[in-house]
Amino acid sequence: MGKAKKLKPSQVAKNVALADQIEASNSVKNKNRSKEKNRHDDDEDFVNADLSSKILKAARRQQVELGSGGPSSSTNVLPVSFIDAGSDNEEGSDNDDLEPDTYYDNIEINEEDEEALKMFMSAKPEKTRTLADIIKDKITDKHTELQTQFSDVETLKLQNIDPRIRTMYQGVRDVLQKYRSGKLPKAFKMIPHLQNWEQILYITEPTTWSAAAMYQATRIFASNLKEKMAQRFYNLVLLPRVRDDLAEYKRLNFHLYQALRKALFKPGAFMKGILLPLLEAGDCTLREAIIVGSVLARNSVPVLHSSAALLKIAEMEYTGANSIFLRILFDKKYALPYRVVDSVVFHFLRFQNESRSLPVLWHQALLTFVQRYKADISTEQRDALLELLRKQSHPTITHEVRRELHAAKCRDIEINETLQNCMAVE
Repeated sequence: MGKAKKLKPSQVAKNVALADQIEASNSVKNKNRSKEKNRHDDDEDFVNADLSSKILKAARRQQVELGSGGPSSSTNVLPVSFIDAGSDNEEGSDNDDLEPDTYYDNIEINEEDEEALKMFMSAKPEKTRTLADIIKDKITDKHTELQTQFSDVETLKLQNIDPRIRTMYQGVRDVLQKYRSGKLPKAFKMIPHLQNWEQILYITEPTTWSAAAMYQATRIFASNLKEKMAQRFYNLVLLPRVRDDLAEYKRLNFHLYQALRKALFKPGAFMKGILLPLLEAGDCTLREAIIVGSVLARNSVPVLHSSAALLKIAEMEYTGANSIFLRILFDKKYALPYRVVDSVVFHFLRFQNESRSLPVLWHQALLTFVQRYKADISTEQRDALLELLRKQSHPTITHEVRRELHAAKCRDIEINETLQNCMAVE
């Protein structure tokens, strides 16, 4: 037995029997309960279940009265702000997993800028080919070869798909059409490892996939396909879906935006399968350019791929959206080779005799280029750009461009100074 605790003098009441004192000291008192009760009583923000139910009922009653003009209506309408937050929402939970805070901002398109860009769009843009068109052309070519060349039928024989495999992937197609979250069929994950993956993919009908399924498919193909194969998937499946979604809803679905970000896992395939075909089509809208450009702006891109993309964009026919991507790549402040810098300078000099009014985006791209790479241009190129500003000017931007060019320390001047310093040291 342990020692009996001594009572403090203050705890021992006068004229109390010894038995009562011992019994009072051995009894257990819950001091926290009264404190906790008092804490709840003092907390004015605490709302119990009964009070919450009354608030919701009052809100429903007020909504009914507002909607019907009187209290006699029996329609039960609940405002959005009072919807139970614990209800099942697959889209919301999926968005939380995909970091919705990185989603692009709402884009407000200026009608004047959009009209200016339309002036530089191709009058007869090339028709975008989808995966279905490619597969049909292949099948037609193979049938033609089989009919004209009977000597080597085995090597030219079309790869026939087993009916059981076709049925299985048609079931996968049905799953992908309604997919929201969770695991994907294992048969679908095996597609990148198949030799005839394009034919199998065609059976699943990518145009009918849900946006969440397109995101998961991009993750799988970006991780398991080689760069050339991933490029084909981006160009034939992902890019048409993104453009269709933007054309229909004027806003890109969150899952499709995340798919574009995952596609950048293979930057070479992204540039050749999405960025360059989008610009070469000749009908890239301002909205498409801003959204796809935001993917490049928010994520790191290797210098080699950025330099190659700048070189190709600078050499292709100007469509207006080119200026957006040029400006985004300029803002990354990469150390570009002189060949790329020279190509960009010649890109701007081509507009010296342009009679059409150039969009503001063109002037902004020129200003960004001069700010970032004024030390990498030659004296001759600087003089040519100053001459260009006399014919292509903007009320506010041109002054800044001219000021940057006058303050530039060109590369040939810097090289000459370096050589003179070396000779002086010797």
